[in-house]
Amino acid sequence: MRKLNQILLLFLTVLSAWSNPVKAQTADNTHPQAPGYYRIKVGAYEVTALSDGTMLMPVDQLLQGAKAGEVAAAFKSNFETLPAETSMNCYLINTGSKLILVDAGGGDVFRPAGLGQLMVNLNAAGYKPEQIDAILLTHCHADHVGGLIINGRMAFPKAKVYMHQADFDLLFSPSGKPFREYFTNEIAVMMPYKNAGKIKTFNSQTELFPGITAIPAPGHTPGHTFYQVVSNNGKLLLWGDIVHAAEIQFANPALTIRFDSDAKAAQMQRVNIFAEAAKQEYLVGGAHISFPGFGHVAVDGSKYKWVPVAYSNGNTKVFFK
Repeated sequence: MRKLNQILLLFLTVLSAWSNPVKAQTADNTHPQAPGYYRIKVGAYEVTALSDGTMLMPVDQLLQGAKAGEVAAAFKSNFETLPAETSMNCYLINTGSKLILVDAGGGDVFRPAGLGQLMVNLNAAGYKPEQIDAILLTHCHADHVGGLIINGRMAFPKAKVYMHQADFDLLFSPSGKPFREYFTNEIAVMMPYKNAGKIKTFNSQTELFPGITAIPAPGHTPGHTFYQVVSNNGKLLLWGDIVHAAEIQFANPALTIRFDSDAKAAQMQRVNIFAEAAKQEYLVGGAHISFPGFGHVAVDGSKYKWVPVAYSNGNTKVFFK
């Protein structure tokens, strides 16, 4: 009788499960992306790429000089869609004695577009904004300077801001007055630093810190600047806005973008630096190349191509022999 009761109980349990199936649990698939930072060594210096986020850009409408369908075809061949998801990368140079940030991202100005993530990733990388000694601006556009303030106050209270005199004049000097209406956001975020006497300018190629040199590269803006980092046998060039669409501008460096203040000069800067970077084979960091934006320029027949760095965790041991 006991065995019969056990069989009956089992039968009733199975019947109940069949009549009232347990609903499957739906997994939450809306998690945010992992923190965006990536470290490399340049000689004795450590350089950390910090993602400020990505924004969707209709580069097929913004690039100038392309044939009909050329941009769309280039993105399709790279398995990408338009509008293009475009990175905004900042770079932190740790010299051992100084913490030097190159560009400050879009901050609240570009937060609705998907940027403004610099502070989150700076903290995730192990640093605090009050530790930053200097900020080097590649140029004065809002996606590169918007993160200088938080709630109207200096986000980096200890830092001095370095920029080319031509971009400073564009924002604050009488000569820039005709263009002032286009730079209201940029002026607002930089004004606290200007009022505090923390903005330092340069006019020509200048070594700002040991091994870190500002190299004027006007075109995208009048004061657009490269920053060259050299330590021991390592060399890195942080080139700002030389490239906005790697998918096509390496193959066709003649293409300019609507945001260039002098399209012809910007085009020549791109052509010249591609040739130099490919010949000298040094490392490059690009503000708008897919995060982390580190890589090399290589010759590809009559064109150029971008070769991103391979991921590394710094391992120096060889396991297989």
